[in-house]
Amino acid sequence: MIKDLENKEYIILEIIPTSPNPEKGEVAQLSALKLKGLTLLDRFDYRLKEENINNIYIEEMINYDKENFTYKETTKEILDDFKKWIGKDLLLIIDNDYTKDYLKKYKNKKESIFNYLDTCFYDDVFNEIIKKYNLEASNYIVDLLYEALIYESNKENK
Repeated sequence: MIKDLENKEYIILEIIPTSPNPEKGEVAQLSALKLKGLTLLDRFDYRLKEENINNIYIEEMINYDKENFTYKETTKEILDDFKKWIGKDLLLIIDNDYTKDYLKKYKNKKESIFNYLDTCFYDDVFNEIIKKYNLEASNYIVDLLYEALIYESNKENK
């Protein structure tokens, strides 16, 4: 299955919203990796400015590596920059409802990242991925997913 990605450019992404409903919430953080095959080409780490989040739980959840992010005033700015950054690339998404809703306006083809990891999305899937591939826990879900793809590729190539 990973072989299907060998010569393609694609994006692995994670959205952390303040609300599951895009009409009521903001994108507090959007992290993404641009890959060609399994080669990392670029990363996109954007956050809404802290004073614009208005959700204490989300503020605490994303209170790490502040210097590694680009900060924007609005969700629109984040999503506009993201749209330019992704071009027409395939989006490998965490296929929960809010991710689908926040990306609804994008015409890019979207597939579940979990199709390539022989699992599906559920509440504890990231802990399972950490155990399954013997990964170190990370605040960067996209990095965990990338590492899991590499492990899957290695299994396929044996």
